[in-house]
Amino acid sequence: MKEENIVRYSWNDLPEDTQTDWARVKAMTDEEIEAAALSDPDNPPIDMDDPELWKRSAMFYTPRGLVRLNIDPDLLDWFRSQGENFRAQIGAVLQAYMEANAQSEPASADKWKTDK
Repeated sequence: MKEENIVRYSWNDLPEDTQTDWARVKAMTDEEIEAAALSDPDNPPIDMDDPELWKRSAMFYTPRGLVRLNIDPDLLDWFRSQGENFRAQIGAVLQAYMEANAQSEPASADKWKTDK
């Protein structure tokens, strides 16, 4: 599907004359919905083993559980280029930042806003 053909609406701005047969959709079973989704060429099944799926995420298993961080691809690539222990290096950087800022005020959400 071409990007130029995509139209986005907010929930409140949906046109009333959609071509969706909502009565038919509501009458569908879960199996019929899944079959319809799988047959849609614009909605391929997700392969959880595909590395491209996780390109923007770094996942770590800790004694407390799995942690997922959204990290820019260029930043993750740089850490990966530093060696196999890149996860430990990311953790060390975050630990050092936390310790350096332990006595300061809690971070405000406004502190991290960017005007990109």
